[in-house]
Amino acid sequence: MSPRALAPALPFALPHRSAVLRMIAVWQQRRALARLGDAALADLGLTRAEAEHEAGRPFWDLPA
Repeated sequence: MSPRALAPALPFALPHRSAVLRMIAVWQQRRALARLGDAALADLGLTRAEAEHEAGRPFWDLPA
C-alpha cells in the first residue's frame, strides 16, 4: 500500500522530506555535541551540563 493510500488513515500528517532531513541533521549535530571534549565546549562557551541538556533533546524538538 502506498504512503498516499495510508495517509487518510493516519491521525497525523506525514512530515515532508525536507523536515525529515532537518530532523536527521539536528540528531547528528546533537550526537556530535555530546562527544565534544571540555576544551571544545569551552571554546563554544558551553558547559558540559548545557551540552548534555541540548544533546538529550528529542530529534523532533527542533530549534526555532
